Order: sequence, then structure tokens, then C-alpha cells
Amino acid sequence: MAAMLLVLAPGIVPAQKALTWDQVKARFEANNPALKADADNVGEMKAEEITAYLRPNPQFNTTVDGTEIVPNNGHWQPLQGTFVEPGISYLHERDHKRELRLQSAQQGTKIAQSEHEDLQRTLEFTLRAAFVNTLEAKDIVDLAKADLGYYDHIIDISRDRLKAGDIAEIDFSRIDLMRVQYESELESAIVNLRTAKIQLLQLLNDRTPVDQFDVSGEFDFSDTLEPLDNYRQMALAARPDLQAALETVQQAQTNHKLAAANGSTDPTFGVWYTWNSAVNNSNPIGLQTLGGSVSIPLRIFDRNQGEKQRTQIDIDRSQEATEAARAQVFSDVDSAYAQVEASIALLKPYKGKYNAEALDVRDTVSYSYMHGGASLMDFLNAQSDYRQVQLAYAQLVGAYLTAVSQLNLAVGREVMQ
Repeated sequence: MAAMLLVLAPGIVPAQKALTWDQVKARFEANNPALKADADNVGEMKAEEITAYLRPNPQFNTTVDGTEIVPNNGHWQPLQGTFVEPGISYLHERDHKRELRLQSAQQGTKIAQSEHEDLQRTLEFTLRAAFVNTLEAKDIVDLAKADLGYYDHIIDISRDRLKAGDIAEIDFSRIDLMRVQYESELESAIVNLRTAKIQLLQLLNDRTPVDQFDVSGEFDFSDTLEPLDNYRQMALAARPDLQAALETVQQAQTNHKLAAANGSTDPTFGVWYTWNSAVNNSNPIGLQTLGGSVSIPLRIFDRNQGEKQRTQIDIDRSQEATEAARAQVFSDVDSAYAQVEASIALLKPYKGKYNAEALDVRDTVSYSYMHGGASLMDFLNAQSDYRQVQLAYAQLVGAYLTAVSQLNLAVGREVMQ
């Protein structure tokens, strides 16, 4: 009965299980409309391969002429003297034109696929940044709640000391008044968390209510970093934009071969059958004849010279673009690597020294103040310093995870978590 009432109760919706990064990425790949629309472009390029490999259609033609339409000797003879000639012709493509068209179309599909993977790489960086922002916002909310809980404990102790006459009422009022700052920080952190979740839901194209949506993941850093050259080599093998540039060079070379092939002569072969009732009836075999023809264009002026030159220039342009893409890969990896190194260098002293020192100073000064060994100003400053150190550490961890995402983007795949 209780379970039924719980189900029927309005406004009670079970919270969704927190999603990991892998689950968030899987939902993104399945639901993001921009990514799905670009995937359709790859399908369109694949369909063009069918068109590229089609053979020319044969041509059917027929001629009917010489039909008598007047009476002869009193008899109507509408078919007297009729000349009928049906025929079929077919254009024969030489120099592997069909094969080259298919090869060019297949290379175009590969380019579209690489560009699709590059779009996915870029969008997943945006997704990862939103995911990291959400983790950071969650961590800051937890810090704000812990600080508020700790401060409420201090207020309770101070209230007992006020009743015992151990502190002045003005000191207690100042302590109590400081609570509004903790409340304000907590409310701001909650708003930032909701905003981060909304941005993440937008990328996922998910209509889940914000209060029911949550993510989980490790919000920390690792000081393990491979040598820079390792990431460079991985990027050269994995970056889809560089792969697209290399595939563009191959397609340009194929298109140049196709342009040369299109400059060759393609003959048209034809056969026909003739039935001519106007020939001498003393030779009935002469009523029906078969014939054939070969039509060869004389490519004296148009030998596809312009397209040959254009495709040669396109090869050179594509090769230069590939070199620019390779240089961009090195630049992206080097910049991202430097950001990760800098983040690790900043985080190490916090984790190894500053966090523990700030906590120790806060607890020591708080204990001294409660026992009359420290001033109110010392107590409030220690509280403020501790919050600033904790907030700075959380922001540095967020910056580190964002830098790691930037390195993954530069390499072209996830090399660090």
C-alpha cells in the first residue's frame, strides 16, 4: 500500500543515476542532432559511389519513312514502299573512366568520414568541457555545504560561550552575521551547477529535468605525463583533419588521372536492322539488311586541357594544405601539453602542502579562539583563507581537466582521462 501511494504521489520522480563520462559520450553520439546530420552527409557521399560507377545507357532509335498514303489501282496500300530502320548505339568509355570515377567517389567518402570524425572530435571537446564544468560546480557546492556546516558548528559553540559570558554579544553578532556570506556562496554554487547541467543537457539533446540529471567522475589530477614526442606521434596517426588532408591529396591525384582519361576519345558503336519494301521484289532477300557503324569524335580542339591543368594545380594546393595541417597538429599538441604541464606544476604544492596547511591553520585558530587564545579577527581571517585555498584548488583541478581535454583534442583521441 505504501509503495502504491509512493508511485501515485504527484511530484515524486526518482532521481536518475549519475552518468559517467563514457555514458555521457555514448548518449551524445547517439542523440546530438548536429552529429547525426553530418553523418547523413557521409551516407550521401556513399550513394554517389553508385552513380559514379554507372555505365552509359545504350541509345535506341528507329526510322520509318516512305509510306504510301494514296490508293493504287483502286486498292489502298498504306505500307507500300515503307522504309523501317530500328537501331541501337552504345558509347564505349575508354581509359578506365568508370573505375577512376568510382575511385574518386570512394576517396570522397573517406574524406567525408574523416571530416565527420573531426567534427565529432571538436564537439566531444565541447562536451568534455561541459562535463568538467559540471564536476567542478558539484565539487564547489560540496565545499560550500561543508564550509556552511562547519561554520554553523562554530556558531553553536559561540552561542554557548555567549550564554556563559565567555564572549561579548557584539563578537557573537559579527560571527553570526558572517553566515550570510556562506549562504550566498552556497546559493551561487548551486546556480552555477544548474547552469552547467543545462549546458550539458543541451549538448546531449536531453529533456531530463535538471534536478533529476547528474554526472559522476573523478575530480582530481595526475602528475603522470608522457614525453611530448609521444603525443606528437599519436596525433600524426590519429588526427582526423590531417587524415582528411592526406585523403584530399589522393583524391586530387585520382581526379587528375580522370581528367587525362576524359581527354581521350570514346567511340560510339551502333548496329541497325533495315526493312525496305521499296526494293526490287525480284530479290526478296534485299528487303531486310543489317548494318553497323563506329562513330569516333575528332578531339582536335577540346582535349580537356583546362581540367587537366586545374586538377594538377589542385594536387599542389592539397599538398600545401596537408603541410599546413601537419604544422597545426604540432602546434596544437605543443600548446596543450604546455597547459597540462603548467596545471600540474600549480596543483602539486596545493595537494602536497597548501591544502593541509590551510586546514591546519583554520582548525588551530578556531580552537584557540574558542578557548580565548586568538582574536575574532584572526578567527575570521583563518576561515576566509581556508575557503580561498579550497576554492582555488577546485578551480585549478578544473583547469587541469580542461587542459587534459585540450590535449585529447589535439591528439585526436583520449590519451589522458
